[in-house]
Amino acid sequence: MKLKNEFITYKMEDEHITVSTGNSNFSGLIRSNKTAAFIVESLKSDTTPEKIATEMAQLWETDQQTVLEDVNKIINKLIEIGAIDE
Repeated sequence: MKLKNEFITYKMEDEHITVSTGNSNFSGLIRSNKTAAFIVESLKSDTTPEKIATEMAQLWETDQQTVLEDVNKIINKLIEIGAIDE
């Protein structure tokens, strides 16, 4: 799965924003915290929720299963708005 090309990201100070370029049904922007931003940035290349969770668990020294649940929540929201190519 991967973030669709119709969505671009922008980091501004401590804020991460994902915006549709207008070629999708979603019109708006997504503001992400540090965790969600990591997930969105990881989705710029083809990956899986498990790979993202493994990287995050290692980076933040935390439980991979808990991280995987959070990753799946974020990915499901992105799927809902049409931002993911599965």
